[in-house]
Amino acid sequence: MQIHVVRTGETLYGIARQYGVSPTLLGRLNQVPAGGALAVGQTLVVYEPERVHVVRPGETLAGIARRESVTTLSLYQNNYFLGGQPDILPDEELIVALKGEKSGTLAVNGYAYPFIGQALLRTVLPYMTYLTPFTYGITAAGGLVIPDDGWMLAAAAEYQARPWMHLSTLTAEGRFDSRLGGALLENEAAQAALIDAIAANMAEKGYQGLDVDFEYLEGRQAAAYAAFIAALRQRLNPLGWPVIVALAPKSSAGQKGLLYEGHDYAALGRAADGVLLMTYEWGYTAGPPMAVAPMPQVRRVLDYALTEIPREKIFLGVPTYGYDWPLPFRQGITRAPSLSPQEALALARRYGAEIRYDETAQSPWFRYTAETGTVHEVWFEDARSSLAKFRLAAENGLQGVGLWSLMRDAPQTYLVLNGAFAIEKAE
Repeated sequence: MQIHVVRTGETLYGIARQYGVSPTLLGRLNQVPAGGALAVGQTLVVYEPERVHVVRPGETLAGIARRESVTTLSLYQNNYFLGGQPDILPDEELIVALKGEKSGTLAVNGYAYPFIGQALLRTVLPYMTYLTPFTYGITAAGGLVIPDDGWMLAAAAEYQARPWMHLSTLTAEGRFDSRLGGALLENEAAQAALIDAIAANMAEKGYQGLDVDFEYLEGRQAAAYAAFIAALRQRLNPLGWPVIVALAPKSSAGQKGLLYEGHDYAALGRAADGVLLMTYEWGYTAGPPMAVAPMPQVRRVLDYALTEIPREKIFLGVPTYGYDWPLPFRQGITRAPSLSPQEALALARRYGAEIRYDETAQSPWFRYTAETGTVHEVWFEDARSSLAKFRLAAENGLQGVGLWSLMRDAPQTYLVLNGAFAIEKAE
């Protein structure tokens, strides 16, 4: 696998010829629009096939997998454009195997709301070790607010992705309720009821792990939160179910702020089987234009985490989206909508913007002027920025990565993941 950065005047055909690969495959893998339009500065992931199969009339994907001595799942992984579906056409080119060695095995967890499109979920599930439907809420009495997750668990099973139940203090309005979390941590009876409800739900639905995400807890509640996680682990581990906890992106033990003070890295690292470092949202809707996950900040969080938590327990959070800021930025006024990498590329093509790459943040960005005359600044993720984060996780011996989220189409995230690593899957 190689990553090509498009230069002025280059065409899809010319780039394919440069690498000796099929222009059709190159375009389909990277979801280049019909006609081959490219933005200057965008990345193309170049797969170098070891074997390519040209579909003959009457062939099925399962039959091709048997004939080539590979799995259907690996065909999905090597051919993102299949969308995780077995539908194929005569004369279609399929990558059976890639040249080169993989850089090891990586566990991948992905988060998705139940309203995710079924086609998109099936497209990305071949690349998931775990699928975490987002989210189960809680009541003050220790009850569960249950999402429509049944269809997602059925889909996960088809693609050998283990389902993890997600528990949070998120409300129907989409905000984390710190008072609800705090009240639960002060009520032993409610905790016991909630733990019973969690265990029953996991057994009923076939969940294989629990991911807990209580945010904006007060510092005085940090010990009680760790004790709650330990109690969950004590109940669920004997059933074969690990307990994972999401952590705010701290760079020191005494970091101030409501987001951070209720998360004691050392205590939660001891209490849980694993942790997710939420290493994203430095660039966010209400903040100034910048990378969503600048590498210096990501590294600082990871460096601190490694002093408190065993590396084999850590999942590194990886974003799959970006933001589009209208300029000038005005604190408290400017709101940047989120967008997918594909939507970012479409904007760059539409307005003829050149995509640049910030080597410090390790993130792509560009500016464009809309029809209204407003200048916009866009930061997003591409093959380079995604691969940098995957390599950071692998080089530090982490348990894996957690993708926030699966809700937006980000083909290059999965192309580099599959091109560089073997993805851990359920047997």
